[in-house]
Amino acid sequence: MGSDFKRTLMWVIFAVSIFMLWDNWQVYNGKQSFFAEPEAVQQAQTTNASIPDSNVGSGADAVAKGMIQANKPIEVSSDLLKLNIDEQGAVVTRAELLRERQEADWTDVGLVGMILGKTAPELKNIVLFDVTPKHVYVAQSGLIGGNFPNHKSTFKYVGSEKSKRMDKDLGREVNVTEAVFESTQGNVTVRKSYELIDGHYGMKVRHTVTNNGDTTITPSIYYQLTRDGGKPEGESSFYYTYTGPAIYTDEQKFQKVAFDDIGDRPEHQVKANNGWIAMIQHYFLSAWVEPNTDREYYTTKLTNDLYAVGSIHKMPAVEAKKSASTEATLYVGPQNQQRLAHIAEGLDLVVDYGWLTFLAKPIYTVLNFLHGLVGNWGWAIVLLTVLVKAILYPISAAGYKSMARMKEVTPRMKALQEQYGNDKQRYQQALMELYKKEKINPVGGCLPIALQIPVFLALYWVLLASVELRGSEWMLWVTDLAMPDPWFILPAVMMGTMFLQIKLNPTPTDPMQQKMMVIMPLVFGVMFFFFASGLVLYWLTNNVLSILQQWYVNKQIAAERANRIKAANAAKK
Repeated sequence: MGSDFKRTLMWVIFAVSIFMLWDNWQVYNGKQSFFAEPEAVQQAQTTNASIPDSNVGSGADAVAKGMIQANKPIEVSSDLLKLNIDEQGAVVTRAELLRERQEADWTDVGLVGMILGKTAPELKNIVLFDVTPKHVYVAQSGLIGGNFPNHKSTFKYVGSEKSKRMDKDLGREVNVTEAVFESTQGNVTVRKSYELIDGHYGMKVRHTVTNNGDTTITPSIYYQLTRDGGKPEGESSFYYTYTGPAIYTDEQKFQKVAFDDIGDRPEHQVKANNGWIAMIQHYFLSAWVEPNTDREYYTTKLTNDLYAVGSIHKMPAVEAKKSASTEATLYVGPQNQQRLAHIAEGLDLVVDYGWLTFLAKPIYTVLNFLHGLVGNWGWAIVLLTVLVKAILYPISAAGYKSMARMKEVTPRMKALQEQYGNDKQRYQQALMELYKKEKINPVGGCLPIALQIPVFLALYWVLLASVELRGSEWMLWVTDLAMPDPWFILPAVMMGTMFLQIKLNPTPTDPMQQKMMVIMPLVFGVMFFFFASGLVLYWLTNNVLSILQQWYVNKQIAAERANRIKAANAAKK
């Protein structure tokens, strides 16, 4: 039984390794990963009735593409953001993140880049909102329900006001810039202001509606994110991540809406009095967050490759010659979980850890805590590995003891194999008796690895999804723990530790298993060439600790065996 089990286990591990290597090759060539979450966790689309005025929806396409030749945009900046706000609709047409840089593809640097003769391109700031002939991504808002200013109307830039304010969250005085735009249509004037605060990616967007007429008006306000369906520029071809709209409500929670599914019957919650809308891409997002009022959520396809997600809510009635205001937060920035959780409930859920969220979330929390202690994500990963090994040590130690005892009885196992020849049933019976006598658990050696696999997969998602680890250095040549090692040093060292582990473990009696044990490190090493270096660092640290533990246990077992032999010899005298 033991030999058959080990043989089956080795073939399973080998097959899984080949499959994972094939899966990474598929992703590298631009295809979707087998493990990737389907782009549509929830499908969504609004009916035409959800868009009560042509100013939202079908008319947005012409406005968005027309912005390419619009008037000179107004530039507004904080220490984190530089925005272009066009006077056509007072729409945000460009958002540059001043402290977030693009990343070079791992094939452009290191050993691969040197072999291919590539040089890393100049790394510019990340740009989210933008309008170019190839890319459209804007934030829009306006009024509907009458002859009111909207994102197609011409606004006039009134000016910007700068001030200082004590920020409780940051604990310091910060600069505040408020840019004001104004438009009059019919008997209604809308004054739209964008308030940027240093240290914050979320800005306050305020609409003040003035009724210049003689009758009461009841406008509705909409907030909309419009984007083409393309992938972000410069995104690595190595992995798959979701790009597209998302909607959150207390009732249905976080719902992704794939671009390809917009147009079908809506399955997301259409009406609610809470929540937010967002447009997500790897590491970054934009989102509209409103106060808790009754609203209607919608998604719509504007053209073959232009989509919108938005929300509409009714404003209080505005009497003649009176004004009313409403305010929302527009977030444009990285998927920093602490920032997002502070802005709105559930907004941090855009950091998607897939089906292992229940395990990845705690791992991120612990990793973040350790980073706060040591100030380096690489050493935080090393400490996390030590912590995991310490927690699992009682179980792992039992497995290592079984492996150590099995190594000592390997000559006796070979003798049994020679004794019974092709009589496998008698051989297995004798082997089980030997295991029982020597207190060996044949499955025990698999437990240390099996227990690490869920942690390994969860850490994979943490490294892939957490913007905090993006571009984080460890030391020397490892300058980005979220990308593969550019010089393949960590995977090579990891292969060396795997060969060392094989030497510490018992040699299989089956020649096929012996070959498999030699092939396994090579297969895993090649597979780890494509994994994030932080993940390789975790597994390498785990291997080193396992080697130390196995060496220590082997030494203990050898000492115990020597004492028993010594005692037995003494008893004979």
